[in-house]
Amino acid sequence: MTLSIAGVAARPKTATPVQTRKFTLPLRWISPVALVLLWQLASSTGVLSPDKLASPLTVAQAAGELVADGQLGEAFAVSITRVLFGFLIGGFAGVVLGLVSGLSRWGETLLDPPVQMLRTLPHLGLIPLFILWFGIGEEPKLALVAAGVAFPLYLNLHAGIRQTDPGLVEAARVLGYSRFERIVHVVLPSAVPQTLVGLRIAFGTAWLSLIVAEQINADAGLGFLINNAREFLRTDVVVVGLVVYALLGLTTDALVRLLERRILRWRAR
Repeated sequence: MTLSIAGVAARPKTATPVQTRKFTLPLRWISPVALVLLWQLASSTGVLSPDKLASPLTVAQAAGELVADGQLGEAFAVSITRVLFGFLIGGFAGVVLGLVSGLSRWGETLLDPPVQMLRTLPHLGLIPLFILWFGIGEEPKLALVAAGVAFPLYLNLHAGIRQTDPGLVEAARVLGYSRFERIVHVVLPSAVPQTLVGLRIAFGTAWLSLIVAEQINADAGLGFLINNAREFLRTDVVVVGLVVYALLGLTTDALVRLLERRILRWRAR
């Protein structure tokens, strides 16, 4: 017996077939894979000397050896620790300076000019000063990473605050919001997208700063591993260290992009 509505018999629902996804290689991977194959071909045919650049297979073998004897893990842990503490220091400084300069006209007048001058200084130019100030231990390395992080965060947070829609601020004022409430509920949320852009740039700069910092009398870390390999002409180990740097940078960037998608879900509506 079947039930009917308006004279039309209701038919039992049939299960829809499950569609299986076929695995396809993303187009973005075609050129990197082609470059690696070309690199291996050049090394195998002798066009590319191993003294200049080791082959991908040799690099993979060196990576396996470094992982097996624990050298890569130890260097990885040291470099991650340096970036973490340097990022915390630089991030705190960049956020505080960005808030003061962005939310206050007097703060912008007093802080923005020196910050703009300092951010144009190259990292290599800061190394002699940091060594004089902090010695040759961990402090100049952390300071260099912190400097690389602070400026992108400052610039983007400051810009995000200043680009807040005046209409939204005025509407909040008309609704009776106090200045503090307008900042918390309107200004700061409006600055989040630009601040996240600054966070992505800051992470990338942190890894670039670390590469430079670990050239300062380092006795551990990925930079130390690369320097030792350079002394013995181990281009395979040098490439392994550079690949790890690149993977770390890509990983942190992907994490920030994931955070961006979570926080800014409202923009997709």
